[in-house]
Amino acid sequence: MMDIQKLKEAITPFFWVQHDNHASVCLDIGTYKPHIFDTRADEGFEGNGYDWASLAQVFLQEKKPALQEKINFDPEGSMFCVYSSDLEALEEFILSFIKACEDDSLIQDLFSRAELD
Repeated sequence: MMDIQKLKEAITPFFWVQHDNHASVCLDIGTYKPHIFDTRADEGFEGNGYDWASLAQVFLQEKKPALQEKINFDPEGSMFCVYSSDLEALEEFILSFIKACEDDSLIQDLFSRAELD
């Protein structure tokens, strides 16, 4: 696993939270890539934690299916949260998810298949 400080820097604006037997990665809503959700605002997408989870689930299914059994979501209205007891799987997921988010055409394509929660 990457050095925890380097990992925290690499996943900004998401943040890593270490717990006793698992870790979470969270994102405060409204600060990162709001334009993704604007494209489907007329359908009810607001860019809240549930919308981010819907997007992340499409990403997980299509781009990282081997991690599906290891990654869990626990979103709230104001926060996206993903967690796992497998820290390496969580690290792999979040690093690849951020890379996808930085590719506007890829993330918009994935978001086109996200379902409103």
